[in-house]
Amino acid sequence: MNRLLVICGPTGSGKSALALECAARLGGEIVSCDAFAIYRGLDIGTAKPSKEERASIPHHMIDVADPQEDFSVSDFERLAIPAVEDILARGKIPVLCGGTGFYMNAVLYKKSYGGAPSNAEIRRKYADLAAREGNAALHARLAAVDPESARILHPNDVKRIVRALEIYEQTGVKKSEQHDDATPRYPFLAFLLDYPREELYARIERRTARMIEDGLVGEVRALLNRGVPKSAQAMQAIGYKEVVEFLENGVNLSTMSDIITKNTRNYAKRQLTFFKNTEHLTRLMPQDAATAAEEVVRIWMQNN
Repeated sequence: MNRLLVICGPTGSGKSALALECAARLGGEIVSCDAFAIYRGLDIGTAKPSKEERASIPHHMIDVADPQEDFSVSDFERLAIPAVEDILARGKIPVLCGGTGFYMNAVLYKKSYGGAPSNAEIRRKYADLAAREGNAALHARLAAVDPESARILHPNDVKRIVRALEIYEQTGVKKSEQHDDATPRYPFLAFLLDYPREELYARIERRTARMIEDGLVGEVRALLNRGVPKSAQAMQAIGYKEVVEFLENGVNLSTMSDIITKNTRNYAKRQLTFFKNTEHLTRLMPQDAATAAEEVVRIWMQNN
């Protein structure tokens, strides 16, 4: 029996609308798997569900961190697993929805990382490097010695990056060359909204224009005025870092919009590559959320 429903796909594909429809029809609750929707105050640029949508269907893992905080995959796992367990305990279906594959997989799988023992001195050295020079510098250090591990680990997943560096430093063997176990936590079915590339790009362009019309620049300005540093992890989100550049350097608004769109398209391509390797995956053709939900519910009921 499948216990979790997964709605995944690239930015701008309509995941949130489909998840809402499915949760309403199946008696589910939504667990957001988005690396930036976790932050309070990042609303427009992350396309968070509206207050009305969150009132109609319970949502979890939204607005759980302040924008000044660093937040890792491990932090997400620590908070999301109890939420999933609580939903299941109440006889509801957890509907995982989002575009951050590493966060989604942190819920779906338990992973072990290498056989080398822990070394407090090595861990402290790399933790100090991250604190001093930032997560990107730590990630770059891993990329220099183990590019394959760096490719699959998010730059903010400091705990696992440090572990990969720790393994390499002690053994001289790349973590990517070791066989790590990924044990499923729950049975699940996954659905991917799979638009033709040009149609997806057009949706992303409209999404960018809508965010700017809805006040993205003002939202970023308010965050900066509240004391959120431009170097904060939250401000590295696509849409936010480009607006910071616009505010600081007087970039043309149209140019800023074009850059956001381009960066979002590039990210969407990476998301598609990631999610197409998801187990138990059904690809859905472009259609409205209600029609797509009918297909999801039909397949769900056939498998339960």
